[in-house]
Amino acid sequence: MKGWLIVNNFVKSKKFDEIYELLSSAARSEGILLETVKTGELPHSVNALKDIVKTVDFALFWDKDVILAKQLEACGLRLFNNAEAIEKCDNKALTAVCLEKAGVETPETYASPLTFEGVEICDFGFAEACAKKLGYPMVVKEVNGSFGKQVYLAEDFEKLKAIIKSIGHKGFVMQKFISESRGRDIRVNVVGGRVICAMLRESRDGDFRSNVTLGGSAKAYKVSPEQKEIAVKACRALGLDFAGVDVLFGEGGKPLICEVNSNPHFKSTLEATGIDLAGLIMKHIKKKVSAKAGRREL
Repeated sequence: MKGWLIVNNFVKSKKFDEIYELLSSAARSEGILLETVKTGELPHSVNALKDIVKTVDFALFWDKDVILAKQLEACGLRLFNNAEAIEKCDNKALTAVCLEKAGVETPETYASPLTFEGVEICDFGFAEACAKKLGYPMVVKEVNGSFGKQVYLAEDFEKLKAIIKSIGHKGFVMQKFISESRGRDIRVNVVGGRVICAMLRESRDGDFRSNVTLGGSAKAYKVSPEQKEIAVKACRALGLDFAGVDVLFGEGGKPLICEVNSNPHFKSTLEATGIDLAGLIMKHIKKKVSAKAGRREL
């Protein structure tokens, strides 16, 4: 069995390289030939890709280049995760639409109206209306962002306007602040519709965000049946083969989905729990691809 590990053409980071090596090592253990391919090394054209994709059985798509992902799928290549799932997870507004439609509990969320580059936001009536429903403080998130770096807290209307102005033409969501979960959440790791492990993430410096990248701590955590159920339900709603699901502690301990990551950075999970998600992801892929090959033979 042969596949591609597709990674971003421009990101150069030891942090990402460690993940790629874990996945490549896990593939070797499963007898899979996994070639790392940068997005810039593939032609972004369906016609140009048609013959190239015939050389592999699948692609582990560890990037957010949705156009390339859709082009590969148009050529018949099976992606893990699939293009639609990646697109939904990469855009927090789309994530909210899918989860709300499926009845998955999340903090109350409102998406920003569309604007364009060079068009200044000069009317904040929509934000004021949302604030009346959400209250303060309010969480504001750019629709595209990772590691908590594009997430802000607005304590009042003036701060909210300043945040919106700083975001500019990019889309964002406004979300109810869950005070019970301030500075802490659970990263629940799901593979093949099954919860594998989880870790509790907590801020060390009073930050309302709990991300390990921002300095938070992480330790193994035993999830409740309710937390397991909502994490799996979120993955099902988004069509994911695997994911890192961020779960908040709602009022009375009620779990709420914060975000869902289609290509989670699982090195911290390995350090906190000792569980190698790379191996489980590759086992899942091998099982799915082998089953599809068997059906073709029939």
